[in-house]
Amino acid sequence: MEELPLIPDQRRQKILRLLARHEVLSVHQLTEMLGVSHMTVRRDIGELEREGSASVVPGGVRYARAVSSEPSFDAKSLIDGPQKSAIAQGAAGLLHDGGVFYLDAGTTTAALVPRLRELHGVTVVTNDFSIVTSLVDDTGVEVVHVGGRLDHANRSTVGSLAGLILRQLAVDVAFVSASSWDLARGVTTPSHEKIDVKTAAMEVATSSVLLAASSKYGSYSMYRVAPLESFQTIVTDDALPEIAAEGIRAAGVDLVLGNAAGE
Repeated sequence: MEELPLIPDQRRQKILRLLARHEVLSVHQLTEMLGVSHMTVRRDIGELEREGSASVVPGGVRYARAVSSEPSFDAKSLIDGPQKSAIAQGAAGLLHDGGVFYLDAGTTTAALVPRLRELHGVTVVTNDFSIVTSLVDDTGVEVVHVGGRLDHANRSTVGSLAGLILRQLAVDVAFVSASSWDLARGVTTPSHEKIDVKTAAMEVATSSVLLAASSKYGSYSMYRVAPLESFQTIVTDDALPEIAAEGIRAAGVDLVLGNAAGE
């Protein structure tokens, strides 16, 4: 008996079963495995992306990755160098003289420091000790550290005390970092103590900007910080898959793609 073609839901479930076995598959591989067109496969993986079950990568799709812990500051400082520079370049247009800017803890936000040094009369608010250290000798930048409980591995402060201090301030732009993010779940973190710091910064800021490498897109952690729609702008590098970019723009969020290849 000739096998009947699968309906869309059945086809997408089969794609998920295949991804559970192979983790990453190209569009070409899926067209051969399923016996359907490239357009059908792209439509299916776009729907799986919106559901948060899978994430698009250049030329294909991978199983959504769960992140149970963050790498240390030292480990993060060794990866995605060109992407971080590209993100800083893309975010530079959101900086201005006389501004008050929150820099969330992270090596991606730290890449903004050289751009801030080029401005006049700026104030940096941060929970990141490495950012503070980099600005100690720069008397042209006012620095406010928000305090809180020390996260040794990430050289930053976390918890409700940091959030309490942040809520006493007024910030022009909050630049928020992320170890995991996608369209379905938004920004997530494996550490519940980071939630209050990030959300407090977003509450007191005139605008909130997510700075996150495309390599972290399509992953998720246990604790949700905020949906992507909570940000006025997302700045990432130009390796973000087009389907993801389309979804972000459709959600009404400005998207800036820094050119990593140009660095």
